[in-house]
Amino acid sequence: MKELRGFVESAGAKPAGALFLSGGSAKAAAGAVAHELGRGLFRVDLSAVVSKYIGETEKNLERVFEAAEGQGAILFFDEADALFGKRTDVKDGHDRYANIEINYLLQRMERHAGLVIVATNAPVRVESCRFCRHVALG
Repeated sequence: MKELRGFVESAGAKPAGALFLSGGSAKAAAGAVAHELGRGLFRVDLSAVVSKYIGETEKNLERVFEAAEGQGAILFFDEADALFGKRTDVKDGHDRYANIEINYLLQRMERHAGLVIVATNAPVRVESCRFCRHVALG
């Protein structure tokens, strides 16, 4: 938690970037970060964002990012391995579109004007994020 406290203290008045949490208590940690920064917390409901139709997941994600930016809220992706899975070699059309979704999400996170918190209990199954700060909880 010391590293998480350091992140909050260094975030300043306009926090931005990506925070990758692994381990237990991620929801509580995300809530604590939002509280300390005086920001709302948008918990992204993956079932409402992910679509079986090509291009719809990206459109839904764009709406989520725009809403968070408009309200200055922190985006929180819990159980992120469901959406941020590792990119794979393309063996069929499904792999290709899954990789496109992950690429879009990482690019959109990088452009995001606010803070994104990504949490998972299975960090080995999540695509690495070169601009994310990683904090292991508990």
